[in-house]
Amino acid sequence: MGRPQLCPPQKLKRFTMKFEELRDLVRARRTDMMVDKDRALDDGVIEKLCELAMWAPNHKLTYPWMFAAVTNDARERLSNCVADAMAREGDKPERVAKARTKFQRAPVILIVGTEQGDTPLRTEENRDAVSAGIQNILLGATTLGLASFWSSCPKGVNDDVAKFCEFKPGTHITAMIYLGYPERLAPAIERPPAKIKNITG
Repeated sequence: MGRPQLCPPQKLKRFTMKFEELRDLVRARRTDMMVDKDRALDDGVIEKLCELAMWAPNHKLTYPWMFAAVTNDARERLSNCVADAMAREGDKPERVAKARTKFQRAPVILIVGTEQGDTPLRTEENRDAVSAGIQNILLGATTLGLASFWSSCPKGVNDDVAKFCEFKPGTHITAMIYLGYPERLAPAIERPPAKIKNITG
């Protein structure tokens, strides 16, 4: 799954979702890996979620998102790719052994990469845009009744995963998202209140 085509322009229309509805959706999202690893996602789900990511704010419209959906036997190949790289980097044997089955825990691992910019600042902005897009993916997954878990790429393994996905050289692996149908109702959590500095003069 490479870089998607540009999304068609959307007609402007009055948006009617209430703030409380959006708030409830955001609060309903959970980081949860307790999923049915053998139940495939419905057809078209990954495409829908990746299309949502494309609507995140993106300075200079660089469209830096790159996607790869890893399923079926490819999950084992991804696990071995990561484990081999971790062993090369000197990770503890028990961590390497755990990595060899890591990505078989969900039916889909959606890998999201950030394309390198033409300047260091643009590269940072690209990654910000991709991170915003990932939140769109997680919220979209929540509306479809899916559990999700945003995992980062292990230290020293970025280039190996990028090559596995056939992404461009220099791509930053920004997320390795576990997706699947939940096996439980994730526990409620509390968040501390936002700390806001009001600067008025």
